Amino acid sequence: MAENASSRAQQRPHAGVGTGSHRDLARGPKDAYFRSLYTKAPDFRAMALNDPEFAAFIKGRGRDLNFSDPNAVMQLTKTLLKVDFDLSIELPEDRLCPPVTNRHNYILWLKDLLDTTSYDEPGRKAVGLDIGTGASCIYPLLGCAQRDWSFIATDIDAKSLECAENNVKLNDLESRVRVIGRKPDDALIPLDDLKMDCIDFTMTNPPFYESTEAMLESAAGKSRPPFTACTGAEVEMVTEGGEVGFISRIFEESLVLRERIQWYTAMVGFLSSLTKIVDKLWEHKIDNYAVTEFTQGNKTRRWAIAWSFQPLRPAQNVARGTKAALSRNILPPMTETTAFKMPLRENIGGFAENLSNAIAALELVSWNWNKEKLEGVGRAVDKVWSRPWRRQKKREAEMQMNKEMDGGGNTEKPSSEAQVCRFGFKVAVRVARDHVSVEARWLEGHDEVALESFRGFLKTASEKAVEDLKKA
Repeated sequence: MAENASSRAQQRPHAGVGTGSHRDLARGPKDAYFRSLYTKAPDFRAMALNDPEFAAFIKGRGRDLNFSDPNAVMQLTKTLLKVDFDLSIELPEDRLCPPVTNRHNYILWLKDLLDTTSYDEPGRKAVGLDIGTGASCIYPLLGCAQRDWSFIATDIDAKSLECAENNVKLNDLESRVRVIGRKPDDALIPLDDLKMDCIDFTMTNPPFYESTEAMLESAAGKSRPPFTACTGAEVEMVTEGGEVGFISRIFEESLVLRERIQWYTAMVGFLSSLTKIVDKLWEHKIDNYAVTEFTQGNKTRRWAIAWSFQPLRPAQNVARGTKAALSRNILPPMTETTAFKMPLRENIGGFAENLSNAIAALELVSWNWNKEKLEGVGRAVDKVWSRPWRRQKKREAEMQMNKEMDGGGNTEKPSSEAQVCRFGFKVAVRVARDHVSVEARWLEGHDEVALESFRGFLKTASEKAVEDLKKA
């Protein structure tokens, strides 16, 4: 089931790869359909026509649903999964009934996270771990319905495990979803126990509260009743240390597993929890992370965080997807910038070609330019465009020459294929109605200063490209 996620992350780029931002991804009709779901409130009347069981709970001209009725809420979940994802599900009355829109948001974000941190085309195969899958096993079901993914789904509750296995069987997904029982003191990420080398991502929606008392106090402190009925058992809602304690356990395990998993992710119910987890990342100098907010189709706000020890960087709107984090100064570094902008002129192809040639003249590991799309992907061993780097290379060349003159030293130059990429980038020439811009995207590396430095190089190279056109 597992594939080598770490080695895939280091694959060579090629022209036309899907490494753009969310708005640039080349998605098919299937993915576009899933992304369009819940941008508007569900049409209960239309749903009732498609599902007689749901129709029994609809009142008032086929538009109203009693969200305080647990049976009505449960049927809503079943019907949404049936109508929108072709999934069947059975839920016990004493376990959490997952809101579909909220869970779907998490899957959408995971797709963007994986798509924008790979040199492969969007939609690659992936293996994920759902920690605390619950009775519904909803994340693996949604993930498998949308992508060619496989899952390990874990839980410590015997009844939830039994129900989860049943839901997997109901949808004929036994070959792609493996439900695993765990003990409270077991590792949350069981790669070694399952003898797996690596996987692509972990996900979790942990219990919010650190005690039953905290859960009751939170409910009593709300100014109004909850929007929907809650049927969850205590094991699903309470854990030692609350959601921060649970995610901290995952974080500690990630410090050991590191690159064996590309992305460690979690959804949280409190913005304060997000801040505490980011503080842990900073404390351990983990610079590659993403934060977002789930709002699509929800009346309750949720946030998510992801971190990686690998060098591939998410698109900016994927990594910095919450305005609420602005005031807390917890957003990760920018990954996209506009380097140059000019009024729309003739011979844009010539300008783009001159710019591409300027980039190709750098000492790069690789540079692949797509003339049709006016964009290219490159990889560099360092800030090879900068004066300090050029001075250092000049000194190294002089030292090498002196060694050769003395009859010693290795004169064989290292192959570019063996060089380590410390800065991967995408450059695109974008044509708008009245202007042309040069956009840069940071794809790979851990040096956040490199993007701004590269932006300066692109600005100068773009200005020279314009001048060269005038002279031609």
